[in-house]
Formats: sequence, C-alpha cells, structure tokens
Amino acid sequence: MPAQKVVLITGAGRGIGAACALAAARQGYAVCLNYLRNEGAVAEVADAISALGGTAFTVQADVSSEAQVVAMFSQIHARFGRLDGLVNNAGILARQMRVEDMDAERINRILATNVTGSFLCAREAVRRMSTRHGGQGGAIVNVSSRAAVLGSPGEYVDYAASKAALDALTIGLSKEVAADGIRVNGVRPGLIYTEMHADGGEAGRVDRLKSGVPLGRGGEAAEVAQAVLWLLSDQSSYSTGTFIDVSGGR
Repeated sequence: MPAQKVVLITGAGRGIGAACALAAARQGYAVCLNYLRNEGAVAEVADAISALGGTAFTVQADVSSEAQVVAMFSQIHARFGRLDGLVNNAGILARQMRVEDMDAERINRILATNVTGSFLCAREAVRRMSTRHGGQGGAIVNVSSRAAVLGSPGEYVDYAASKAALDALTIGLSKEVAADGIRVNGVRPGLIYTEMHADGGEAGRVDRLKSGVPLGRGGEAAEVAQAVLWLLSDQSSYSTGTFIDVSGGR
C-alpha cells in the first residue's frame, strides 16, 4: 500500500481549519493540527479524528514567527518523514473599524499572521515537497476570503488587504513551483458561520448580512472544507493558480 499522505492545517483548532482537519482525516490523510493558544480546542479536534480511526498530530506554533514555523515543520518531518499538503488557514482580524481609526500596531499584527505567516509556511512546505529538493510534489491551498475582492469597507479593510496579498501569493507561487510538482490554489469563503466574527466584535454578523447573499443564507465551515479538500486532492490535478469562491454568490 502507498504511504499515508500527510497534510498540515494551520489554525486547525476551530472554524474552517477544524472542518478541514476532519474532512482530511475522512479522506485518509494523517493530519497535522497547528494551533497558537487554545490547546483544549485543538485537542478536541484531534480526539474527533482519532474517533474516526484517523491519525492526528498537534503542533503549537505562532505562524508569524519564522523560528516557530521552522521548528513546526521540523517536528512534522521527524514524526512523518514527508509532507504532501499544506492548508494555509491561520488568520486573524480585529474589531470592526474604519481605516482612519487604525493604528500601525493593529495593521502590522494582521499582516504578520495573515501574510508573513502564510509566506513562511508556504516556503517551508515547498522546501519539503518540491521535486527540485527531492520531494514528491504536493499541493498548497491558501484560505483567502471574499473580503479580498469586496474590501470590507467600514469593518476591516486591513484584513481584506491581507487576503488580497494571499491571493497574489497564490498566483505567483503557483507559477514558481508548477514545474516542481506542486500545485497552489486558493479558496475564498464568504459569510461563513464561525467564531471569527466575534473577534471582530459582531458574533451575529452573518445573520445581519445574509439577506444580501444570492443563496439567501450564511455558509457552513464544512462547505468550505469540501472545496479545500478537492484542491488538495488529485481530482484537481490540472488546477493551479486558481480560486474557488465559496460565498453563496456574494
């Protein structure tokens, strides 16, 4: 039998990351669950994967820290000896605010996690998966947002800008590593029921805005996970540098 494929999902303790982790386990991946602080939440995801008969490996790291990212990938290599996929999902936002009221500390904190963190994880994944470096190829899926296109005016333009940068990383990196056996794609969720909206100060944001969604409802994290897993899989073998919007038409 072929060796079990290994995927790393950053920010896997809740929301879309947790849904991706469970979906990956159901599809037979060994799942590396990155988290920053909430060890209890990621342990619940790991337990759920174990209950499915799957393999889960939790690893703490702040993706905005280069040293911690390097250490995380070293731990994964020591445990599994391979890496086949990366889901760049870890992301943060801050309270809803107009640009005129934002300070540099807030903006830099958003960009450090959402942009620098994604670059660092992609870099380490490429170094391990690239056929140029002796790897077997693989797939990277960047979890962006429809905010990258819509801009999130009056709420979090800084978050939207960080996701637009992630889209540029997706396009540029896909062309860099296409000949190295690595595909790079993105998923842009729309209004999804996750805990993240509370981080922006409005836990009920999806319900407030869902009337503007053509499909008339908010989305579920599991619906986003299905798009992510398709882009990770060999079923999408001719797709790279592209995006799936999971946004109900918004």
